[in-house]
Amino acid sequence: MPIAILAILVVVLAVYISSLAADLKAQAKAFDISKLEQMESASVILDRNGKIFGQIYVENRETVPYDQLPHDLINAVVAVEDAKFYQHHGYDLFGIIRAALKNLTAGHVRQGASTITQQLARNSFSLKQKTFRRKLLEIFLAQRIEDNFSKQKILELYLNRIYFGAGLYGAEAASRGYFGKPAREMSLVECATLAGLIKSPNRLSPWTDRATSREARDYALDRMRDLRFISREQCANARSQEIVVGSRQNAQGQTYAVDYIRQQVIAAVGWDRAINEGYRIHTTIDVDLQKVAEDALRKNLEQIEQRPDYNHPTYAQYAASFRKAKANGTMSNQPAPEYLQGAVIGLDNATGDILVLVGGRDFEHNQYNRALQARRPAGTAMLPFVYAAAFEKGMYPGSLVEDSPLDNRAVMIGGTTGILGEWGPESAENRYEGTMTARQALAKSKDGATVRIGMDAGVDAMLQLCAAAGIHSPLRPYPATFLGSSEVTLAELALAYTIFPNGGWRPNASHILERIEEKDGTLVWDAKRESIRKLVTKPETAYEVHSCLADALESGTGKAAFTQFGLKKIPAAGKTGTAYDFTDALFAGYDSNFTCAVWAGFDKPQKIYRGAFGRELALPVWVDIMNAAGEHYPPQEIKQPTSASGGLKQVEICSRSGLLATDKCYDAVKTPNGDTVQRRTTYMEIGTQSQVPTEPCNIHGEPRARLARFFSSSDLPRAALAVDVSEVTPIAVKSTTLLADKDPYNSLRPTLKPEPSPQPAAETVANQKPDGVAGDSAVKTANVSGSGAGTQTAESAPEIRKAIPVQPQDKKPVEIRRAIPVKPPDQEKEDGTLLKSATPPPPADIDE
Repeated sequence: MPIAILAILVVVLAVYISSLAADLKAQAKAFDISKLEQMESASVILDRNGKIFGQIYVENRETVPYDQLPHDLINAVVAVEDAKFYQHHGYDLFGIIRAALKNLTAGHVRQGASTITQQLARNSFSLKQKTFRRKLLEIFLAQRIEDNFSKQKILELYLNRIYFGAGLYGAEAASRGYFGKPAREMSLVECATLAGLIKSPNRLSPWTDRATSREARDYALDRMRDLRFISREQCANARSQEIVVGSRQNAQGQTYAVDYIRQQVIAAVGWDRAINEGYRIHTTIDVDLQKVAEDALRKNLEQIEQRPDYNHPTYAQYAASFRKAKANGTMSNQPAPEYLQGAVIGLDNATGDILVLVGGRDFEHNQYNRALQARRPAGTAMLPFVYAAAFEKGMYPGSLVEDSPLDNRAVMIGGTTGILGEWGPESAENRYEGTMTARQALAKSKDGATVRIGMDAGVDAMLQLCAAAGIHSPLRPYPATFLGSSEVTLAELALAYTIFPNGGWRPNASHILERIEEKDGTLVWDAKRESIRKLVTKPETAYEVHSCLADALESGTGKAAFTQFGLKKIPAAGKTGTAYDFTDALFAGYDSNFTCAVWAGFDKPQKIYRGAFGRELALPVWVDIMNAAGEHYPPQEIKQPTSASGGLKQVEICSRSGLLATDKCYDAVKTPNGDTVQRRTTYMEIGTQSQVPTEPCNIHGEPRARLARFFSSSDLPRAALAVDVSEVTPIAVKSTTLLADKDPYNSLRPTLKPEPSPQPAAETVANQKPDGVAGDSAVKTANVSGSGAGTQTAESAPEIRKAIPVQPQDKKPVEIRRAIPVKPPDQEKEDGTLLKSATPPPPADIDE
């Protein structure tokens, strides 16, 4: 009876197993095993020289054929995961029994029995349930795989699919991620390291636990020795070596440049194809220059944060709190970073290729790309476009301009009152220098002089030139734009600067993608760009501005590039940029091949610190990048343009008059020991035939314009007066004559001058009349205002006074304040007067 029951049970069990096997076999046949080769593969990003520097993926994977996998890796994986791989047909029956006994003895699952083929089936078709039925289905599916694929193909599929930890799928991605090299170049130690972490990729990753990862590696080496894949000596030597891995990439290996490339690829071919098809994406980035830029920006801004007058959050403080929040799982409460940020963009002058793109200090902290998206005031980095517009209108570098106080109501920088401040000269000790050439004004970044030049050229002319140069951000049509108060992007500024090394033209647009290919080289997408050149200025104008910017770098606001930061002797030019109240610091410059712009500031505009000039924050970064660019792309001298009409020519100019030099253009200068020497005031200037002056200097020698003052009044013919002044009774002056009741900026000075034989002091004051007020009209005003019939003597002339504003008081009569005498300018201290002029105009003829 028991035997019969046992027989029945055996039959029932056999029928059940047979039915189950048939069901599972049919289910296994339902799987489309062709999908084994359909893996989500990362699209690889290549720089302009073919170097891989990023990927686009859902799973970070790059598939490679069997012959690109190192033999040591294959042996290590077989030794650790499936020693009988070459003997079984998909499953190892004895291995299953052995594992079952060990697990039964241990009381828990201690050892798995899955072969490499079973693991491939499980990972390919998401067989994740921990059930007996799933295990049997896995076996039948493994058999189908063995029936349809060779052992080599199974290993290729397996090593391209499995997870190696840290977001890395497949041996190729793991090798590049951990060791920074393709899989075929891995050493025995590196192959054993990857094979050892397959059982628990995240826990055994060398980035997670270096000691545990080494134990797993040593186990893999021992198994390879036991299976005679390597000798004992090879095993001992490999075990003695440390695990050497690269630094872990942040945010799945993303950087600002990679993120922008990802956006462009998705726009070109679509989301699904971009992240799954495993394309090879060729870009314009130079990965070596990119690294130099990232390192230079990080190093310099860290130094700025160490300054005693820097009173803002630092990168180190935020990074510490970010790591803590990430470890505690509280990233949702992490605020946006508020430390000092920076950005860099570098362009190929001829093509507009983006060689360098850095959008911030840390992509993981914040993904906002400040090089492409942020619109910030360019500050005094906009000055070259003001001068270009003026030179287009007929001025030239030798034109004279006045550098003196300017009523801020004309510009309205930081308000509507006061005198226009000076921050452009990149120095805390600024001073007005009177009359100077346009070349000096641009090289020294003189704000007051620039506004006067801009007003002469016109706001519209400057805005039109900027738009043609590629600045599409809306610029406000006010004089404040001359000093960079309107916001632009760093990419726009860099593209606009290319007109100066290019001779007045720029590339059509900046770009970062070249082409997209399949792995076999089949072209998927091509930029198909035509070499379109946008003409912005005349070549002569571009070269004139370039020559001024070369002076700015050599001896002007950017001279620290050579004297302090180590710029190599390359033919370069550039301009510092400092925004009002030190909220933004920039430097934009170029050589014949490469243009680079650097920015530093806060995401929420605020003062960095007083004196945060572009030469301190941005210039050192620019120097490091330009030095590296000079090695990769050796620059040439930017040639002076020539044309059939004559192009530019050199002329000797007197810097005091802005006119042609004569042999008498000397100034008497006192040496430190008190001796008086004659100093030549001329220099060689460039300009077109229509720009350069034709008249000789009228400051030195005896110019014709002043001959009349050496003749007596009786020898000169005079026009008859329409009214007989002897019949007109003069009106006596009751108080000091004022031009206005309030003149807080001292923008105009009252002029009072007696008619006959004035004292020298009065003559000096008359000479310093404001622009637009003729000397003759001042004299006439003085004559009519005097008491008597125009015979007031010098001794009785009232003093020149300036008004003190009257402040009204409630319920009290208005107090009339007496004017405070002003000393003649020749008695005032040089630093105490605002209205200074390097070249005083000739004294007026007091006989008229």
